[in-house]
Order: sequence, then C-alpha cells, then structure tokens
Amino acid sequence: MDPPGGRYLDRRAACSPIGAARLSQLVLGCAVVAMVIHSAGYSGSYGVFCMAVWCLCFAVTTVIFFLDATRLYGCLPVSWGNLTVAFAALATLMYVTASVVYPLYFVSSECPYAGCEVRNFRIAVATCSMAATLAYGAEVVLSRRPGQAAAAGYMATPPGVLKVVQAFVACVIFGGVANGGGLAGRPGLVCCVAVWAGCFGLTSLLVLLAVCGRTGALRCLPWDRLLGAYGLLALLLYLSASVAWPVLCFDSKYGSPWRPASCPRGGCVWDSQLVVSVLSFLNLGLYAADLLYSQRPPPGPRAPRAPRPRV
Repeated sequence: MDPPGGRYLDRRAACSPIGAARLSQLVLGCAVVAMVIHSAGYSGSYGVFCMAVWCLCFAVTTVIFFLDATRLYGCLPVSWGNLTVAFAALATLMYVTASVVYPLYFVSSECPYAGCEVRNFRIAVATCSMAATLAYGAEVVLSRRPGQAAAAGYMATPPGVLKVVQAFVACVIFGGVANGGGLAGRPGLVCCVAVWAGCFGLTSLLVLLAVCGRTGALRCLPWDRLLGAYGLLALLLYLSASVAWPVLCFDSKYGSPWRPASCPRGGCVWDSQLVVSVLSFLNLGLYAADLLYSQRPPPGPRAPRAPRPRV
C-alpha cells in the first residue's frame, strides 16, 4: 500500500522506452480506427477481422497503459511482466496480419467510385497499421533488455515468444481447415486436426501458467523439465501431422497434386489445403526452435580476468 500523500502515478509508464512504445501504439491505433470509421470503411469478413483486430488491440493497450500508470496491476493475480510481453507479441502478429489483409482487399491503384479520398484514407490506414506493428514489436524487443528481462519473466525469453507465435499460427491453420472443409469421411485428416488442436491447447495452457505466475504449480514436475518434455512431444506430433496432411490431400490416390483448373479464386479447397500444409511445416520449425532454446544451458558466471603482468 502506498503512503498517503505520495505520488500515485508512475512516470515511467510514459517516460520510459516501453512507455513511449505504448503511447505510439495508442496514437496509431486510435488513428487507424478513426480513419476507418470516418472514410476508409470496411466490408465483408476480411474487413470485420481487420477492424476487430484494431479495436481489440487498442482497447487492451489502453487498459494496460492505465494499469501501468496507476500501478493498479498489483491488484491482479497475474505476472504483469509476462502478461504485457505476451500481449505485445500477440498484438504484433495480429497487426501484421491486418496490415497485409486490409491493403490486399481494400486498396487499389485506381480510384474507386467514391473518389480518391477513400483510397487515400485506406492507404493511410495501412501505413499507420504497419507503423503500429513496429511499435508493438519494439515493446517485445525492449522487454528483452537486461534491465527489463528479469521483470518480464519467461514470456520475454525466446521460448516464451515462440509459444505465442505457435499458438497464433495454429489459429490460422484452424481458419484454413474451416475454410477448406473436406474432413467428412477422412479420418486421417481429422487426426491431423486433432494433433494441431491438442498442441494448441497445451501451448495455450503453458502461456496461461506463465502469465498467471503459476510456473511452479506442478511440484512433482519442474518447469524446465515440463517445457522440455512438452517440446519433444509437440515436435513429434507436429512432424507426423505435417507429413500426413499433404500426403492425404495431394497424393493422386486421395486428391490432386495439381491445382484444379475449375477451382474458383478465393474459395478453392485445394488452396486452403496448401496453406495448411505450409503453415504446419512452419509451426514444426517453430517447435523445433523452441525445443533447442529450451535445452540451452543457462549462462554461467563470467570468469574473472587475469591480472596484467607488471613490466
């Protein structure tokens, strides 16, 4: 409890490098939402997704900045450093996706029927969204500095950031599976989806334990050993699913190795299956890197320098 009459606002929430990054996130996020509502506009499922990303990240960043400035985060039963780093990493990935999807579907070189003003606003939205991506990424990098890494905790380490990326890529995989369909009567593909879902659930559970500061909840299994065992299990499961999925989708016995000529653009099952295959191998590489990082020995103390001989 702070003594009465003291300062209840923390200057470092705005004056530190991380505070400056969060202020940039708020300014750029507010600008993006305002321009989209004012003139840029959005429509369809892709537009709704981009708008949901921008609004969600802006709202959560506002809450984080407020709690950090007022130091009320001490009332929450979470590890504040792990929570902020995990959200910054997730927001970076979500902003990257929105920054690619929005200009791809809503920005054109020619002026639409509404005039060039709408196009210019949409270009400005895409530019501010990319700048906000850099601001969120800067917070993740700044959290890994020697003075901040101890306070940020596990989520500021490379394995912690990799787990956020793994969970995000898994969500994109589920989106591709839902868009492609074709699981009925194909138990092999269902098993692949079950593998991805199980790894996603366990990865999310580990992130939740780190964010809640419960890494020592399992007394019978130390945290480092748990990470190593899960990393090896997830790697083996993803390896099996990453090999089985393209075989069951693109082998001539089960499907077509080439894209059908009659496949419509934007609604082709073959395209969705290809995207899922690529993302599965991408996540396989992420799990392999996570396992390698988790098995690295901690840095030991530096040996003292030998005294220089006197001449």
